[in-house]
Amino acid sequence: LSAVLLGGALSLSGFLLQTFFNNPIADPFILGVSSGAKFVVALTMIVLLGANQAMSSPAMVAAAFLGSLITIGFVLLIARRISSMAMLIVAGVMVGYICSAATNFLIAFADDQSIVNLHNWSLGSFSGSSWDDIAVIAVVVITVSACVFAISKPLSAFQLGEAYAKSVGVNVARFRVVLVLLASMLSACVTAFAGPVSFVGIAVPHLVKSALKSSKPIRVIPACFLGGAIFCAGCDLIARTLFSPVELSISAVTAIFGAPVVIALMLKKRVR
Repeated sequence: LSAVLLGGALSLSGFLLQTFFNNPIADPFILGVSSGAKFVVALTMIVLLGANQAMSSPAMVAAAFLGSLITIGFVLLIARRISSMAMLIVAGVMVGYICSAATNFLIAFADDQSIVNLHNWSLGSFSGSSWDDIAVIAVVVITVSACVFAISKPLSAFQLGEAYAKSVGVNVARFRVVLVLLASMLSACVTAFAGPVSFVGIAVPHLVKSALKSSKPIRVIPACFLGGAIFCAGCDLIARTLFSPVELSISAVTAIFGAPVVIALMLKKRVR
């Protein structure tokens, strides 16, 4: 259930960010959004453990959401200064490295208990979820996904350009804020409960649009959620069973299947 819900959420978040930046290789992991969420969760976890307090599921989601918003806000500031979308992706990757370095710095000075918790979580895994976690995940993911589906019509207009969206009555400035908030909440929920998971947000939306031969949000949104759920459930099965009883990092498995899709997409754009 954790892999299905969080996989669908990560795929939807990638689709929203690709639409927002008009770039097929934008996703929470590439743009550093997951790394920003990881840093704030790690910081909050260390502070709470230092005060002998456990970190609740809602607190993890809130911390990850704050980290996602801060990171994507920084990426948007960079986007205002540069016009090249390729440079924006590079900037996002650099932001991700900075956040990862800051997280490693925190871990280096944390006590043993904090290090164990952070290390296991930062590798990325869908295991260890309790029923209480599933309840929080389900409420957040299902609610936000329903909101994403509800904006499919203005999202379709937004895909055709901001000028067209304005001409059909979409408040573009407000709509861009809504897109960022929804994408951040979905990616934050994934990072809070599964840690950083790579390449799902890029690969699945691209595969779904290729299979449907359409980019209409009203069709792509439910298909993206279903595709992400199947993709992550399959990768989780491989991570658990391939070298059992050793469990692989989920990001290691998703990267193996997702990275070739990204390379193929970049080569296809280069040929065009």
